This record gives sequence, C-alpha cells and structure tokens, in this order.
Amino acid sequence: RQIRAQIEETTSDYDREKLQERLAKLVGGVAVINVGAATEVEMKEKKARVEDALNATRAAVEEGIVPGGGVALVRCLSALDGLHVSDEERVGVDIVRRACEEPLRQIASNAGFEGSIVVDKVKNGTGTFGFNAATCEYEDLVKAGVIDPTKVTRTALQNAASVASLQLTTEAMVAELPKEEKEGAAGAGGMPGMDMM
Repeated sequence: RQIRAQIEETTSDYDREKLQERLAKLVGGVAVINVGAATEVEMKEKKARVEDALNATRAAVEEGIVPGGGVALVRCLSALDGLHVSDEERVGVDIVRRACEEPLRQIASNAGFEGSIVVDKVKNGTGTFGFNAATCEYEDLVKAGVIDPTKVTRTALQNAASVASLQLTTEAMVAELPKEEKEGAAGAGGMPGMDMM
C-alpha cells in the first residue's frame, strides 16, 4: 500500500518507474540474481548453473519432485512387472527395464562403485531410499536434498522412448565410428604428438 501511495504522490517519471518496478518485484515474485566472478569464463559457467537451477525450480513447481540419483526410474520398474506381453515384446520390456536402471548404474560407476550392486541394493529398498553419490551412502534422498523435478524425469523417459521407436521404424541409419585414440608414451601425460616417442 505504501509503494502504491508513493507512486500516486510522486511527480518524477523516474521515481514512478522505479517504484512500479519495486511493486512488480514484490507482487509478482520477481527476483534479480546478480552473478559475479573473477573471469568472464567463470561468470558464464556460474550464469549457466544459475539458469539450470532456475529451470529446474520452475519444472519442480509445475509438476513436483521425485527422488534424484536415478531412483525414481528404478521405482518405476514395478510397473513393468505387471505387463502381459508376448515373448517378442518381452525383449522390448527388458530393454526399457535396463534403460531405467542405467542412470543409477552410471552414477554409481562414476562414484567408483559397481553399478549393478548399487542398483540391486536400491531395488530392494522402498520409497525415497537410494544411493547418494556425493556422500557415498545409502539414505533417504529427499531428506538429503537429492531430488529431480518430476517433469525432467518424465520428459527424459518420453524422449528416450520416442527416439527408440524412431530407430525401430527406420530402415537404415548413418553413424560415425568411434575413433580409437592411442595412449601417450609413458611420462608424456598423453599430450598430443607424444605418442611417436
């Protein structure tokens, strides 16, 4: 009310504009985030992280959250158990099952653990129980703050299914062969051009 009264009382266009801006921020939930850093590269990196966080927050507000770390997809596996499918279709269901386990398996592997063991332990748990790669412990991931926006997890699964169905109906695909890189000589640190020593 005070800001609205000041807007009506002021004679300066500049003051009116600033007061309207302040009111919009308070009423509309608008915030300004200033990102600073020592170098431009560091600033761009920080800005990208802030934008990712904002997008994740918007997605979470829109559809809610699920436990992160690949646990939500592992919890979806029980929905596949009740499917009555032919032997041929069972192969596809098994592929989807393996694909849903893969994010957790990769997270565990990146943390230095055997992915299949971690997946089995999480499968045997319930609810939000999962593997926290930051602490290398099994715990309630929601309480630990390891969460994903539901929308992100859902769209990732939908997009993966879309690409897979596209590949299944395609008669021919073109892909690049992975290049085999030679390891650098001992002591050369794998620097380019050092493999000829």
